[in-house]
Amino acid sequence: MAGMKGALTTGAYQSRSVIAANQRCVNLYAEQNPADSEFPVTHYPTPGLIRRGVAPLRGFRGLYSASNGELYAVVASKLYTVDVDWSFTERGTLQTDVGPVSMRDNSLFLVIVDGSSIGYQLDLSNHDFSKIGGEAFYGSNRVALIDDFLLFNQPGTRQFYASGALSETFDPLDIAAKNGSSDKTVAVEVANRTIWVFGEKTTEVWYNAGASDFAFARYPGTFIEYGCKSAASIASADTSVYWLGAGDRGEGIVFRSDQMSALAISTPALSDELRTYPRLDDAIAYTHQADGHMFYVLTFPTADKTWCYDLSTKQWHERLWMDDEGDLHRHRSSCFAQWRGRQLVGDWENGNLYELSLDAFDDDGKDRLHLRSWPNIGNEGDLITYDRLIMDMEVGHAGVNDPEPQVRLRWSDTRGRTWGTPVSRGLGARGEFGRRAQFNALGTDKGMGRIFEVSWSTKVKTALNGFYLKAVGEA
Repeated sequence: MAGMKGALTTGAYQSRSVIAANQRCVNLYAEQNPADSEFPVTHYPTPGLIRRGVAPLRGFRGLYSASNGELYAVVASKLYTVDVDWSFTERGTLQTDVGPVSMRDNSLFLVIVDGSSIGYQLDLSNHDFSKIGGEAFYGSNRVALIDDFLLFNQPGTRQFYASGALSETFDPLDIAAKNGSSDKTVAVEVANRTIWVFGEKTTEVWYNAGASDFAFARYPGTFIEYGCKSAASIASADTSVYWLGAGDRGEGIVFRSDQMSALAISTPALSDELRTYPRLDDAIAYTHQADGHMFYVLTFPTADKTWCYDLSTKQWHERLWMDDEGDLHRHRSSCFAQWRGRQLVGDWENGNLYELSLDAFDDDGKDRLHLRSWPNIGNEGDLITYDRLIMDMEVGHAGVNDPEPQVRLRWSDTRGRTWGTPVSRGLGARGEFGRRAQFNALGTDKGMGRIFEVSWSTKVKTALNGFYLKAVGEA
């Protein structure tokens, strides 16, 4: 083959078999370019982390921006308000200190549930904190809100129940059972004024019917034969709900609601990957927006992995944090809230409160790996000699006194089973905007199809368009 221009137009896709497509996309998201652009897609770094505050305790469990303008955080066993100077003021103590919490408010009271039989409430007018009382409160994995009613699932049963409107009180009659199947209710979520009642294996859609006894009713004929594997994997964006599914037909599939039905958004390769994880029931998720892209961020704590779905491009990428040894781990965030124009996340391990920012190119001062590999380049069994590979990247943004950033290239001629030693090229000193990352004399592929992988970890602005490749084939 002669010279060719390569566009990287798809997301992460690593199949069970090495003979299929082999792509990896880490800490990069794709954005579609105008039709007359040289490359149809540009990959940009995902948001970095800027530390804004530090909580007195370690391990964020939840963040919530309330209707009174306050930011609330649950860290270990404590509920805090976060002040504008990023200081933390204690407001109450929970009886649990690990695991995700769910928070909602009805403009009068903030309610917190954690999967136990106990719930908590905070009066938003005076910050009076107490346990939720009454025999008709049964605990919950999650709390949702519709028309001033707070909605809960009753753990270990098929039932879900509601508070009074604009009230923290509960009537024993304000309860109903998910009636399409006998599986237990996992959580309740509200999106686009519909109520999604998730079971372990099935899901139903309800609405506010305004009935005099129990206000809510099931939409006739709605029944989804997949439930929810983890209540904390549920997150909403725009008019849809996203969740990690489970059912009699299997698990490890990620779904998006579509009116009264569910669409699978995980690729077969991603679902295969998820099924290898030691646990799926501890998955946690949130959604956030960045530069016109809406993201669903899904973390598996035990598996130490984070996957992210871009609603704009319908593609997946990995979001990972790199330790001092260069090993990759789940993203630092465990929860999210939008507050005072900032997108904030709490750290799952320590007390750090971060801002997600596209203007930050590291994670709280630590280098962040960006990686992109692309599929086998078919050669119909012929030998291919690779003369030159040029990466089309944004360069020249190094700091005044910083060393020139480097991009690393490695390749596999065994369809990803083994890899060669990486080679590095510079991404330009400050102001070298015309610098090209060019790799020469890349050897010969013995006929199996080569996979290329580029990676870089730098604290300066970068972007990746694609590549130019010159190669010669011989029969």
